Amino acid sequence: MAESELSYEEMRKRRLEENKKRMEELNLKGLSQALKSKSVKSSPAKPRTPRKQVELTAVRRSSRVADKPKPDYKDVPLEPFERLRRGYNRGHSHRDLFNRVYASAEERAYAIERAEHLESTLDSEYPSFVKPMLQSHVTGGFWLGLPNQFCKKNLPHHDVMVTLVDEEGEEFVTKYLADKTGLSGGWRGFSIDHNLVDGDALVFQLVAPTEFKVYIIRAYDSDDNGGGEDEKGGEDEREEEKKRR
Repeated sequence: MAESELSYEEMRKRRLEENKKRMEELNLKGLSQALKSKSVKSSPAKPRTPRKQVELTAVRRSSRVADKPKPDYKDVPLEPFERLRRGYNRGHSHRDLFNRVYASAEERAYAIERAEHLESTLDSEYPSFVKPMLQSHVTGGFWLGLPNQFCKKNLPHHDVMVTLVDEEGEEFVTKYLADKTGLSGGWRGFSIDHNLVDGDALVFQLVAPTEFKVYIIRAYDSDDNGGGEDEKGGEDEREEEKKRR
């Protein structure tokens, strides 16, 4: 055991001596000292130039407001404001979707019965149909689907502008979509302008290839508010039209 330790110590000393000789031959010690002496000199700092003081001058103001007092930009609490609703504006009030009118089954049936009676008095030369109003027709999406068979038989097979003429003679131009057999653009204006609600029934009479005469039957009309007189006036108007023809 002792012999192995001595031999190890002797071998270690020999290696140290060999390494020392190699370092002397390569002059590593001199090179390290030379590198230390030639340390990188730091570049001198550039002198800092003092900032020039800026003279405060009066802010240029427009001649239009030069004689007015300067505005005060203090924080002022803003008053809460109501968000504006986008709606169709033609002189009528905004339709509140939260206060929709829902017709009962009796009111709906009554309006349809009166509309069918009115349709029976129209000139059979011009095709017609009765269309009861639903919520989707008069609120929200404002899409009016027309009877499929009627459209295929009497209306053009391509998209076209269709005119709706009310009982007062006022015209409303709407967009008819042939693939969907319904009225889109322009129908919203007609519906809101005439204050149509769920349960009303409309009679559409095709008096020209792209023109409908529209008669409105209110679901909530009664004899007290002149509903009967309106129907009578409409019948008189139709009699006058027949005489003209």
